[in-house]
Amino acid sequence: MQKAWTPPVRWILLVAAVLSLFSTAQAYRLATLNLKVDYDINIGALLLLNTAYWFVPAAFTLPIFYLGRRYRLDSQRWPRAMIVHIAAAALFSAVHLGCMILVRLTMWPDAGKPPTVSWGAFAQRQYLMQLDWLLMTYSAIIGLSYALDYRRESQARALKTANLETRLIEARLKTLQAELHPHFLFNTLHAISTLVHTNPESADRMISRLSDLLRLTFDGTGASAVSLQEELEFLQKYLEIEQIRFQDRLSVLYDVDGETLDAEVPRMILQPLVENAIKHGVSPRSGRGLIQISSRILDGALWIEVRDNGVGLSGQALSRLNAGVGLSNTRARLECLYGTAHRLEFAEGAEGLAVQMQIPITRVPPGAGGAAVRVA
Repeated sequence: MQKAWTPPVRWILLVAAVLSLFSTAQAYRLATLNLKVDYDINIGALLLLNTAYWFVPAAFTLPIFYLGRRYRLDSQRWPRAMIVHIAAAALFSAVHLGCMILVRLTMWPDAGKPPTVSWGAFAQRQYLMQLDWLLMTYSAIIGLSYALDYRRESQARALKTANLETRLIEARLKTLQAELHPHFLFNTLHAISTLVHTNPESADRMISRLSDLLRLTFDGTGASAVSLQEELEFLQKYLEIEQIRFQDRLSVLYDVDGETLDAEVPRMILQPLVENAIKHGVSPRSGRGLIQISSRILDGALWIEVRDNGVGLSGQALSRLNAGVGLSNTRARLECLYGTAHRLEFAEGAEGLAVQMQIPITRVPPGAGGAAVRVA
């Protein structure tokens, strides 16, 4: 549990000193305005009286803070707390009166009491003259303690809420990534099964590539983000599998700006986009298919495009694509990570379709890993 904050003693003493000087100046000016005859005003006596007046509350500040937190007026047991504070305020004002009388005794005979006035009447008069200010001082200290506590509790709640939101986002990202792995693996195994009987040698090579791909996947399961260079290495392994399946019908072209290779991207963010380009663009095409992957730094953000020269998509087919596991998963991950600071859009060209993604750029520290990308 976080320890309650209390003002340092040096701050309390500084405030008391400033108030003492202010009260002394005020009393001096008031005395000069009210004098009808010349009179030697004792500045030292005024300063001593006002210093005592404010340093007594300063000595009580920390105990009052304790009482304010121990007996809270906003709790269910507020009647008890009210009684405690009334008693404490009465004790505080009585001690303050005693200290002021002692100070007056050091300066004047009988503390300035007229000979015809009894000590009881004199003490009562002094007490009632200062009671309203003393009660206001006590209330101000209690109010300050509550304000500081409310501020501390508000900051603690805000921090707790932020931590909870972060954990929820991390949990959702892990769930989305866990959903993506089986989906990708199922599709790859399905592709292998089609070659087992018709082309065992290609199926064997595809299994070998899948083994390499899974090793990359499981080696980095704890990382939610990687450099673009690592992501392209992973994507290249996946495309080697697809090139075995399509044989000479699939070509891949990389147009990657070297300045983008150390940019941070979500792990496995490109594979679903390329998979959709192959499935909906290249696969239905009768001729040779081309997948082009480009990256640039545009307007201070990382821009990535996956373009195919396939058959394109009609409005209904595009709606089905948007609702698919791969693309909906990708949108959800980008939303979790970047909120409104990202873009994921489709762009139609003369032939085929392009998916364009733009995210805030963050650099991966040097030496964090990565391998060279081979252009196919």
